[in-house]
Amino acid sequence: MKKKLVVSKENPCMACLSCVIACSQAFYKVFDPEKSCIRITDKNGEAKVNSCVQCGKCMRTCKQGAISQNPKGVYMINKKLCTGCGECVAACPMHVMCLGETASKCIACGICAKACPMGILSVQEA
Repeated sequence: MKKKLVVSKENPCMACLSCVIACSQAFYKVFDPEKSCIRITDKNGEAKVNSCVQCGKCMRTCKQGAISQNPKGVYMINKKLCTGCGECVAACPMHVMCLGETASKCIACGICAKACPMGILSVQEA
């Protein structure tokens, strides 16, 4: 079973960006949507939440071997091995990885889910 962020289909996302703010604040100490591992996009006039689906494409792309899957099915980046080349970021099909000195991705920590006032986000085993 994989642990990942799940978006409820019961209530719509209001695009308040609370989840985006929480993620970038937690890991980079700034509000910067480009430094968040959750993205809100517009799809046919409705807000859509994009998050890591733990597909592993980033790991398969990483030539440094800096990305591995933990026992919960979450792909984790070893910051000591990451060179910041950005190949994994470019390969992400959900466009939710970000790049600073090293790459970052969702680790299913639940910070965004706690920040969501609509309660549409949760970390579950899928």
